[in-house]
Amino acid sequence: MAEVFAYTDGACSGNPGPGGWGVLLVARDGERVVKERALSGGEPTTTNNRMELLAAISALETLGRPSRITIVTDSVYVKDGITKWIHGWKAKGWKTAAKKPVKNEELWRRLDEATQRHDVTWEWVKGHAGHPENERADELARAGMAPFKDKRPA
Repeated sequence: MAEVFAYTDGACSGNPGPGGWGVLLVARDGERVVKERALSGGEPTTTNNRMELLAAISALETLGRPSRITIVTDSVYVKDGITKWIHGWKAKGWKTAAKKPVKNEELWRRLDEATQRHDVTWEWVKGHAGHPENERADELARAGMAPFKDKRPA
């Protein structure tokens, strides 16, 4: 049975500014790659954290059926948010420990819902450290940002 890995990344030129997200989905049977699929997208005005979240959301929402998936991200924000912080946010009515509204709540809710359909394992890797799949996800994120980069509002 193939294992699915999603290598995700977000990019932003300015924060906020034009941004993009990228996902490299890889299905492996042992060490053998069975299938690969690249996804990317972007927005004209966004933040890096939103793009990191959208990459993970897109990876999960793209899967047509419940799957066992490992999401590999270089974002501590996404990994710790979904594996640690979200439980407290939900218990406190989507408020932080400081009683402030959770930033990007709509994306966190969407990610939470998307994870419910799958058996998800989260892994963190250091970004820009030569990890081939993470570098590819970064390229996809930058490609997703490209159409918006030269169209900044005056």
